Amino acid sequence: MELEKNNYINSLFEFYEPLLTKKQANYIELYYADDYSLGEIAGEYNVSRQAVYDNIRRSEKILQQYEDKLNLYHSFVDRNDKLDHIQTYIQKKYPHDDQLNSMIKNLETTEEQ
Repeated sequence: MELEKNNYINSLFEFYEPLLTKKQANYIELYYADDYSLGEIAGEYNVSRQAVYDNIRRSEKILQQYEDKLNLYHSFVDRNDKLDHIQTYIQKKYPHDDQLNSMIKNLETTEEQ
């Protein structure tokens, strides 16, 4: 469960990082992406562990609120699932259709950007 939450918060962070304050973004990145402890972050910023904890929890809620309103992450996941399904179908039914395979590859590249 903890790994799943970490991955989810990291994913939300990728989409919504520019909407966070610099301090919120730094704390989230250190805690979730760089695996710093609360104590290590507190030492880095010369604040209490409780202040770091509170900031991270607030930032998590903010990230979730952005996702609830904008739905960017879930839409991205949904589009990728559909693209995977289409790719599988094309590989089974039209493996030698170079134009179709090129179009799907182009769509996949566009989605990654």
